[in-house]
Amino acid sequence: MIEPPYLTYANYLRQRHGCTVYRVAVDAGFSCPNRKAGRSSGGCSYCAVDGSRAPYLNVRGAMVPGCDAQGAGPGSRGSLAAQVSTGIAFLSKRYAAQAFILFFQAYSNTNAPVAELARIYDAGLSLAPFRGLNVATRPDCIDEEKARLLASYRERGLEVWVELGLQTANDETLRRIGRGHTSRDFERAFSMLKCNGLKVAAHLIFGLPHEDWSDIMRTVDFVAGLAVDGVKIHNLLIPRGTTLARQHLMGEVTTPGPERYLEYTIGAIERLPASTAIMRITCDALPADVISPRMFWSKASFTSRLMEKMHARGARQGRLFAEIA
Repeated sequence: MIEPPYLTYANYLRQRHGCTVYRVAVDAGFSCPNRKAGRSSGGCSYCAVDGSRAPYLNVRGAMVPGCDAQGAGPGSRGSLAAQVSTGIAFLSKRYAAQAFILFFQAYSNTNAPVAELARIYDAGLSLAPFRGLNVATRPDCIDEEKARLLASYRERGLEVWVELGLQTANDETLRRIGRGHTSRDFERAFSMLKCNGLKVAAHLIFGLPHEDWSDIMRTVDFVAGLAVDGVKIHNLLIPRGTTLARQHLMGEVTTPGPERYLEYTIGAIERLPASTAIMRITCDALPADVISPRMFWSKASFTSRLMEKMHARGARQGRLFAEIA
């Protein structure tokens, strides 16, 4: 097996915990403030109804009816206990996971009053001997009180990560895709979380409308300069029923193919500090749910080609970081 020329999140977790660790993703029914009535954007142009829910939560029998298409209600999800049980069973069987981190993934998981957040986090953490807590959210859903709450779990001995959706550091693109925040909002939230001793990861999308190589690398340099603890890199997908889908059907938006996206990813990895965990390098969805790209390599194939090409070129994580720092 070829050793990755970058710090994978799996290797980071194995080094940190001494065993195979996987995250148990749950949907706790949080909403997204960017979907609220009165917001001019109407939500992110690429966001699908399920709000990035883990695929294994959609397995028949694991869900209950009552999905709110705006993500404001309980959603088509089971109880936290059912989700945790389903997730642990799946990850143990599929990946031989030995330890687990609770991951609040779908929608904006700090979008509630602090007392309510504490109740939900505590309820989830009580369901298994979790090693850590991961929370995915938006920069405009973080304040000092919420940062302190998250830090309190670190004081209990848990490893706590907050994943912040940035997508791009180009404020014009952020406006164009309806993100509802700026790059400065990301910096503010990042600083607040780091001051409370938390690990912070950034979500990035490569291939957003009207962005080219230079735009993407400027975003990578932005997060590299902040020394984020982790990154999730996503190729642009266009789900059915989204604003982006309508723009694509009108010929206004395209998505990068696998070869072009592979080059974006190699360029990004070489510009990131060697200490930044690469938590994801591509994403996928059910073909029936996506209108573009219609043809893309599987995650396993993409990862294999990425490593082969990086090794062939002598490329490695951090090789260009000193030049841009």
